[in-house]
Amino acid sequence: MAHHFQCKPAARALLSVLLAAALASALPAAHAEALDLRQAAALALAHNADLRLATLDAASADAAVTIAGAAPNPTLTLQSFNINPNAGVGAGSLRNKTVDSAIRVDQLIERGGKRQLRVANAGSLATASAQDALDMRRQVLLQVGQAYYDLLAAEGRLAIMEDSARLFDQTVEAARKRLKAGDLAPADVARVQVDALRAHNDAAQAGSDRYAARQALAMLIGQPELAAGLEVADAWPAVRPASQWLADALAPAGQAKSWPAARDGSGAVGAMAPNNADAAAANPNAASATDDALQAALARRPDVAAAQARVAAAEAGRKLALASRSADVTVGVQAEHYPTSAANPQGSGNSFGIALQIPLQVRYAYQGELRAADIALDSAQQRLQQVRQRARAELELSLEQVRTAGQKLRRDDEELLRAAGKSADAAEFAFQRGALGIMDLLDVRRTYRSAQLDALAARADYAKSVAALQAAVPEGK
Repeated sequence: MAHHFQCKPAARALLSVLLAAALASALPAAHAEALDLRQAAALALAHNADLRLATLDAASADAAVTIAGAAPNPTLTLQSFNINPNAGVGAGSLRNKTVDSAIRVDQLIERGGKRQLRVANAGSLATASAQDALDMRRQVLLQVGQAYYDLLAAEGRLAIMEDSARLFDQTVEAARKRLKAGDLAPADVARVQVDALRAHNDAAQAGSDRYAARQALAMLIGQPELAAGLEVADAWPAVRPASQWLADALAPAGQAKSWPAARDGSGAVGAMAPNNADAAAANPNAASATDDALQAALARRPDVAAAQARVAAAEAGRKLALASRSADVTVGVQAEHYPTSAANPQGSGNSFGIALQIPLQVRYAYQGELRAADIALDSAQQRLQQVRQRARAELELSLEQVRTAGQKLRRDDEELLRAAGKSADAAEFAFQRGALGIMDLLDVRRTYRSAQLDALAARADYAKSVAALQAAVPEGK
């Protein structure tokens, strides 16, 4: 006899999460790829689609410089006229026909330095495009750092949730034993079972979140086929003063940078540095040193350099608009052959001519172009100021986020998590021996798991703020 049943909404939700996790685990998993942050960054620089497009745009801008520097080609004109159908063209060879034929070459001569100004304008735009590509490189590295630590945090959440689910399974077994011994009410056992189901639900969701984080990182590094088995190899970065991270980012190219240490088998996080994050604030020269460091960082910013190049392009464009008032001339040289014949004695034989064409600016003197160039220059200067302000604000915000995230991480990791862990250990010990009620145990366990997740979030926030600061200061030449 078949049995029909209906799932409650909560049960259906749990079933859907478990099914999603099962499908994710059943996907064709490529061999596990454990990448450190250096390797992930290198793959992104080699394969990221957005960076490739930015590089192609820069190459296109280089081609525009060649176009701008091209001199105008001469024009060849072949012409026949004075053909009289009544008198005819006469007898003899084609050369002796009574047809006025001419060959003419015209050459436009640009005045006012227009060609040089076009090259200057296109060259500045090419520089701006190249700096845009460098800024895209910076943004890609930032995105890779953020995605890398998102995946590391997702792995940490999954480990916490799976450990919590295992712990609840053990508690359910212990609760059942106490129920048989008459030391626990059935309602309390049911509460433990409910929390155990929720813990498994959270673990399944954490598994799904980890797969989403893997996909995000795999897309950024241009290796989507590795998403199913992608793993991170680095630990969390150690807590250091923000000024040290900034100084490290400003180190000359080729000098060793501080990268996260490799993870050991326990999955330990980066070590805590001495708590001297505020030491720079006590130094009377700290503000000046920080400002100098920020100015040095701004000098490296490709977005600022791109905005400066566009100002130079706009200045060249304005000069080009002014040069338009210097009229270009066209010089023509012509050779004409018009033989005589009995039917047409008016031919002139062979003759030559020179022509000069000068446009007369009597109705329009390029006022619109000049006005547009003035507006473009004002706009470029305004954008440069805006980009500088935004870049400075981004650097200052990154420094502040590293400071505050480091302080929060110390409190969460060194104080809250440690205290919650001791409380949880004591509660588990007491419950196993019947000295603690089930509701008290569940409250302590929830508090500990919340502290674990808070500490994990603090580690992720700190690591991502460090990655943002490093990306805000591109490598020097």
